[in-house]
Amino acid sequence: MESRQLEILRAIVEEYVATEEPVGSKSIASRHGLKVSPATIRNEMAVLEEGGFITQPHTSAGRIPTDKGYRLFVDQIATLKPLSKPERRAIETFLEGAHDLDDVIMRTVRLLAQVTKQVAVVQYPSLTKSRVRHIELVLLNNSRLMMVLITNTGRVEQRVLELPYDINEGLMGDVRLRLNNVLTGKNMADVSAHLDTILSAYSHNERTSIALIISNLMEMAIDRPEEKVVLAGTANLARASQEKPSEIQAILEALEEQVVLLRLLSDAKETMNVRIGAEQSEKSLKSTSLVTMTYGTDGSPLGALGVIGPTRMDYSSSMSAVNAVARYVGRFLTDDK
Repeated sequence: MESRQLEILRAIVEEYVATEEPVGSKSIASRHGLKVSPATIRNEMAVLEEGGFITQPHTSAGRIPTDKGYRLFVDQIATLKPLSKPERRAIETFLEGAHDLDDVIMRTVRLLAQVTKQVAVVQYPSLTKSRVRHIELVLLNNSRLMMVLITNTGRVEQRVLELPYDINEGLMGDVRLRLNNVLTGKNMADVSAHLDTILSAYSHNERTSIALIISNLMEMAIDRPEEKVVLAGTANLARASQEKPSEIQAILEALEEQVVLLRLLSDAKETMNVRIGAEQSEKSLKSTSLVTMTYGTDGSPLGALGVIGPTRMDYSSSMSAVNAVARYVGRFLTDDK
């Protein structure tokens, strides 16, 4: 495609996103500085329409982008818009005062919805991709124990165990020390490989209770299929969408399902991933676009986040915000605190 046609497509996308109105050749000629006549622009628009990149919703109207046009815009034309000073300041400070992982995730999803004016989705950090920060054992009585597992992302898992034999504070303290010496800093996925040698230091009766502790710890380290995803900003979709109320309702109902949200984030990558319109796998979401990205350390993502909105979204701004928030929350969660 010729560069002038690409510039005209860019102009149509940007103006349609801004005005929600079909874009005509005169508007492009007067507002976008292409230094060509409206007649030349109309000829190029005819080529773009023939190629399926734009369409004319009404006979007397201008043109609007198609899914194919948005895809070309995202792949070849769109550039990440620099965030405004207020947006940068918000992203830099939005986690200040967060006191636990739930608070971090909720602040993240609300901020992303606010900055992009889209529906934001954020996946909790995956347990198996985290590292052990600390294991705490709390003796409730001689045969009842609470085990608390804390990861480097701030995720907390706990279980109460009924032990087959009594255990005293001294033995429990020794087990706690050994577990932390062996596991602190290890990836959760590798926990089971480091526990074999611990049992050999104890007597038969002690081993029975300690084996129960170890087996439960191994179970806690296994990633669960019910990983949580939270969302915010559903009102943004209702305000921005040109869909009929019944179609908006179908979209909102789909977004209420955790399994749908997990599927939406399942193909997120360390680089930006954008799915547009018909590329969506969910039937009720084919009038929407999705921008996603993983967060976490390089080469070891902990989870994913993104925004979903109408195909007529501001892709450049949305991509910039998703990129900035993903990188910042990844650094925050993996920083040794």
